[in-house]
Amino acid sequence: MAEATTSTTGEDQPALKRVMGPRLLLLFIVGDILGTGIYALVGQVAEEVGGAAWVPFLVAFAVAMITAFSYLELVTKYPQAAGAALYTHKAFGVHFLTFMVTFVVMSSGITSASTASRAFAANLNEGFGLDLGNGGIVLIALGFMLLVAAVNFRGVGESVKVNVVLTLVELSGLLLVLLVGLYAIAGGDADWSRVVAFDTPEDKGVFLAVTSATSLAFFAMVGFEDSVNMAEECHEPRRIFPKIMITGLTITGVIYVLVAVCAVALVPVGPLAASETPLVEVVRAGAPGIPADVVLPFISMFAVANSALINMLMASRLLYGMARQSVLPKPLARVHPFRRTPWVSIVFTTLISFALITYVSLDTDSDVVSALGGTTSLLLLAVFSIVNVAVLVLRRDRIAEHHFRAPPGLPVVGAVASLYLVLPFSGRDAIQYELAGLLLVLGLVLYGITLLLNRRLGVRAAPLDPAKLEE
Repeated sequence: MAEATTSTTGEDQPALKRVMGPRLLLLFIVGDILGTGIYALVGQVAEEVGGAAWVPFLVAFAVAMITAFSYLELVTKYPQAAGAALYTHKAFGVHFLTFMVTFVVMSSGITSASTASRAFAANLNEGFGLDLGNGGIVLIALGFMLLVAAVNFRGVGESVKVNVVLTLVELSGLLLVLLVGLYAIAGGDADWSRVVAFDTPEDKGVFLAVTSATSLAFFAMVGFEDSVNMAEECHEPRRIFPKIMITGLTITGVIYVLVAVCAVALVPVGPLAASETPLVEVVRAGAPGIPADVVLPFISMFAVANSALINMLMASRLLYGMARQSVLPKPLARVHPFRRTPWVSIVFTTLISFALITYVSLDTDSDVVSALGGTTSLLLLAVFSIVNVAVLVLRRDRIAEHHFRAPPGLPVVGAVASLYLVLPFSGRDAIQYELAGLLLVLGLVLYGITLLLNRRLGVRAAPLDPAKLEE
């Protein structure tokens, strides 16, 4: 949590210290977007569309940018740390909907961390030259999630300065891929015919294959929405947020498209799709005499480990916040007396991640990373469709301060595009809906149990207040 100043809010609570200027905010946004998606999913995206794997990343970038305009209007209008839950609450005032949006955001953190754990295990297997097989990789992934839980339990003082270091490490891996790609291309080793070739599955046309791949590639673009939770810790958020968020998204979008182009130009789609460490295959093909492929798995491990920790921190704190407000069972709000961390919520979110990793790994017809990563994008795209509608609803709420306003029509386009990528005819795998459905059922069951317990104990729970979720 951020360091507090001596100033206070209207409720005599310490105000968050405004420590982030444009440069730190830019690095935070870039660092939050970079990570598991591009390191692990290039091969699966290429499997859907063929060599033109850069197209889904470009479309995902466009959808993310459109939605970012909606977030910018809302964060400059309401510069508070609560994100989609706050905007949903202000726009619709339906407490159950606010709860479900909050639970979906929490669930997306768990699925994202679970995706990262599988990618971590695969890169560890590759980096140390092991041959563990699926069972061994699953055990490493579960062990990694235990390590994340231990760090989470011990207490992590998240610092934007630490995020700068992590971002630079993540960038170094992608720049390594790009440098190797440019070296190989300059040496005439690239096959440009693959880059413009669409080789889609027999049961899908080009359009359906692109939308299916986009729904997966979108996982690589998520993270920009987290930056709105830093609004209260930024200097002049109304002034700097629009330029910085657009710049950060553009930087990551360009890097992703270039990495995808290099990947398919140097490695045939088949081997790229078959590998759980696709960027290692790119480096190995582009510079066979350089031990860069020995270094990249460890950079990848570091990048995805950071993603997992940040997402599990977010998930456990949101669960704790909901339980503290009596919209989820009260035991989930218990704090360890010595570590001062929400240990029951940490255990609970870790057990959910265990169940997800194991459940998907037992399904031999599903790729674990694409199933979990696709579920993350499914959950967040559902939230994005609501946020895009919330922008339109909240335009009737006039405020005196000047704020960013999304271009006319873009929120409608964003809502339709996000909703389309959520629905089944976008070409998503059934396993993603299955996982998302199980998580939603879990949320509903917990919510129902809490209502019954509150009624039996005579507890009158106040409506969920998004502003108090992460205090």
